[in-house]
Amino acid sequence: MEKISVGILGATGMVGQNYIKLLKDHPWFDVKYLAASPKSAGKKYFEAVTGRWVMDEEIPEGVRDTVVHDARDITRAKNECAFVFSSVEMDKQAIREIEDEYAAADIPVVSNNSAHRGTADVPVLIPEINPDHVDMIPIQQKNHGWKKGFVVVKPNCSLQSYMAPIDALRKAGFSVSRAIVTTLQAVSGAGYPGCASIDLIDNVIPFINGEEEKSEKEPLKIFGKIENRKFVDDDSIRISAHCNRVPVIDGHSACVSLEFADKRPSLSEIKAIWSQYRCEPQRLELPFAPHHPIVYRDEADRPQPRKDRNVEKGMAVTVGRLRECNVFDCRFVGLSHNTVRGAAGGGILNAELLKAKGYI
Repeated sequence: MEKISVGILGATGMVGQNYIKLLKDHPWFDVKYLAASPKSAGKKYFEAVTGRWVMDEEIPEGVRDTVVHDARDITRAKNECAFVFSSVEMDKQAIREIEDEYAAADIPVVSNNSAHRGTADVPVLIPEINPDHVDMIPIQQKNHGWKKGFVVVKPNCSLQSYMAPIDALRKAGFSVSRAIVTTLQAVSGAGYPGCASIDLIDNVIPFINGEEEKSEKEPLKIFGKIENRKFVDDDSIRISAHCNRVPVIDGHSACVSLEFADKRPSLSEIKAIWSQYRCEPQRLELPFAPHHPIVYRDEADRPQPRKDRNVEKGMAVTVGRLRECNVFDCRFVGLSHNTVRGAAGGGILNAELLKAKGYI
């Protein structure tokens, strides 16, 4: 099968680097176009990231000498790739503008950025949960007069550690009405160079700007429906989030308490529901789809970031410590790899779903 040529906007940043690493041997996609700020434009990729390549393996040979272009050079991008992954580092308005410009130029945009998550006709995708939200794409194209281009985004990275476990229960017929979530978020979630070491060593920072608002609002859109050609949030669930930065390199954990609206599953039922959870990415056998989206650990002290973040190549949610809750109905701990499932890997899975559905 001939591979699809793809581009990466923000290729020199931490998420862009992770895209390059994860796409190295992808069976469907081939990285052909790299773009970043004007400061990096004209340099070979290895030159542009000298001193700030932070991945745990060498730059892939296939992109090492690729010339980096200015992300604003959309004409060149159109000649070299079929779609782009967007992880540009700009202010939100500038991100919205550049992603719209690519879409207007018939280049689909699969974004990691938060700028368009609140846009009325932009899907916020977790392929196991809301693959039907891609049905908004033709509506979005009509709204803007776009032909082939569109914008699709992935959600905030910290949501991945608890959204699938909640979704599995909802799909099994148990309505979750309230959730209290306390996240313990890795330093890599702040990008590179991220937080100063003096702030995090021997410390926990109980504030991440904008994170709690995203954690409380984005799930409502993801769980929502398309009605009258627009997204309608699901108002049946309320989420209260506490977000903390902790001295862990990779892996976002979440301590979650759930309350059910009516009937309440037993703990054994919950474990069975999680173990049987299979969705559209698994049915379609997408390359980056985990075979087991939710992996349960029975040990009393799991999941742990160092031991569990790489389960299913970093694309699964590891869950443990399921037990009764003294205030709500049940509680558990979830863990996901924030720079794989929560960032570049999640974007790749979104692109795979879009290809499988005929949009790429």
